[in-house]
Amino acid sequence: MLNSITKMFKQLLEGNDLGQQHKADPNLAIACLLCEVAGADHQVDPQEALAKQQLVGRLLNLDASQTEALLSRAETQAKQAASLYEFTSQLRELSQETRYDLIKAMWEVAHADGEIDPLEDAVIRKTAELLYVDHSEFIRAKLSVTEKK
Repeated sequence: MLNSITKMFKQLLEGNDLGQQHKADPNLAIACLLCEVAGADHQVDPQEALAKQQLVGRLLNLDASQTEALLSRAETQAKQAASLYEFTSQLRELSQETRYDLIKAMWEVAHADGEIDPLEDAVIRKTAELLYVDHSEFIRAKLSVTEKK
């Protein structure tokens, strides 16, 4: 986070327009959110990494090479991000159904290793709040993932 603040100050000193730095890229934002939940507990289990890759491909209808390239960019972006808002603000135009699918995918990544860490839960909960996903839908997504395994 300190690196992103330092970078922002350098850009301000150079006269760059910070408002143009983060152009909307919903696919990248979705991939970043999946990266955020996978790394929330500071360890990415191989099962979580595989789930993340499969879900990005399925949600965004991408082939394997496109998925890998997008995830590579997303991991870099997620490390530099100051908050989840950087990603959720780009997803406000999504339908409620698509928002639900994203929250469900986040639960799938979190639960891929067989347990949901409280930090993973917190990231998903905050994302759901920022995307205006009803709490009942948040719980429905969680239960649909945790009860099938």
